[in-house]
Parts: sequence; C-alpha cells; structure tokens
Amino acid sequence: MLGRVSLQLSGCLLVHRLQSVLNAAARLNYHLRPHDHITDALATLHWLRVPEHVQYKIVMLTYKVLHNSAPRYLGPLVAVADLPSRRALRSASTSRLVIPPIKLSTVGSRAFPVAAAHVLNGLPSHRHHCRISGVN
Repeated sequence: MLGRVSLQLSGCLLVHRLQSVLNAAARLNYHLRPHDHITDALATLHWLRVPEHVQYKIVMLTYKVLHNSAPRYLGPLVAVADLPSRRALRSASTSRLVIPPIKLSTVGSRAFPVAAAHVLNGLPSHRHHCRISGVN
C-alpha cells in the first residue's frame, strides 16, 4: 500500500526517469558497468530509491506539521483522529490521521492531506511517537 501511494504522487514515467538518473550518478561515482548491480552503490551512498524518498519527505513534512515546525498554512491540512469528543473511541489512544474524502480519483489521492494520512497510518504504531533529532 505504501508503494502504491508513493507511485501515485508523481507519474510512473517520471519516477522511472529520476531513478535512472540516480542510478547513472551512482554508476559514474563507483565506475560500475551498465550491467552491474546498483543496490550496493546506492546503499553505500545512503541514497533511497525514488518512491522511498517520496515517502520519507511526506513523513518528515507531516511530522513537522504535527509538531508545529512547518508553515502554518499546512496545519489545517492534517487532522489527527484522536481529537477530544463526547465519547471515548478506540482511536483516541492512537495518533492516526484522518483521511479526508476524495472527490477526484485522479488528483485527490495525490493531495498532501490524503497522501500524508495514508503513509503515516501505514507505519507501525510504535513509529508514530518516535523522537526525531535534528529536524530542519
């Protein structure tokens, strides 16, 4: 599910082209032939693949929004499910995000509030409360 969200964020062709450029840069850096495996070179350079990098950026921006270190205009876009209400719900103890309704099937799932909720809710529950140092 997480892979599907990240590939929907930008066209599949653009993701493939960008990944090709990153692979070529890693091959150039390590003098690899075209048929050599690129995975070890990417790991040595500490580079994520493009879909993983998109997910990372979404999670970091969402973290900043939830901890008030992002621009204020992004705050209303992210809604936490454990808002105080009249009744105690099972979701009150979690830090899951509310997935807003989608009007357009082509563009709606790529919007920041929807993508952020899908990616963050897809993480294991113990990762929601991680303390991240050096968030800029």
